[in-house]
Amino acid sequence: MTTPTLVFLHGVGLDHSVWEPVAALLGDDVRVVAPDLPGHGARPPVGPAVTLADLADGVAADIPDGAHLVGFSLGAMVAQYLAIHRPELVATLTSVSSVCLRTPAERAAVLERLRTADTDVRASAQASLRRWYDGTDVDVELIARTERTLLANDPDSFVNSYRVFATADAELGPNLGRIAVPAMAVTGERDPGSTPEMTRRLAAAIPNCEAVVVPDARHMLPVERPAELVRILSTFLGRYARV
Repeated sequence: MTTPTLVFLHGVGLDHSVWEPVAALLGDDVRVVAPDLPGHGARPPVGPAVTLADLADGVAADIPDGAHLVGFSLGAMVAQYLAIHRPELVATLTSVSSVCLRTPAERAAVLERLRTADTDVRASAQASLRRWYDGTDVDVELIARTERTLLANDPDSFVNSYRVFATADAELGPNLGRIAVPAMAVTGERDPGSTPEMTRRLAAAIPNCEAVVVPDARHMLPVERPAELVRILSTFLGRYARV
């Protein structure tokens, strides 16, 4: 039997290392692929005209046909785009801490965060760390690692990617009903941005999609609750692959 491939896609301003706590808990019965999105990690910066399609095209070559896509935040939007436009690549879709069809108030809030990122990257990073980690028991070194990753980004490239994150849900929303693979949407109960309401909104928009809310968790589920996320993934994928 072919070994299932899990493809992990990270959030804006992060890199593949955000998935290391999850990957460390997976067994040898799966193959893990965790490419950096264009403009992230060691990849060249992206320009102001970058689109969600560009980000998806930039990782598509790393994804074998019939992979199980697990996207976090911006990575979830990329995974959804691929499930719509490159369905041969996707066997199942898991969206972790994903936005969906922002309301006017939600859009205003993220556009304000985009303005902060455009004027003061350090202030943007500090605000993100507070939103993601305040009130959690995540080890301080893991939080410091996230901070180093955020501050290592090319500032213009980070803002260009953030702009995609802040706006592309409007493009994705009307097409989510075209996703034909089994899907799951997961978020933390205390996630201030990718809220439980938004996750339920995503599950309602995608056919054959279930919503899961992790009690007392915030946004950075791959770091804050890796064991819980692996358990949720294993239960879901166990129905569709030998995981």
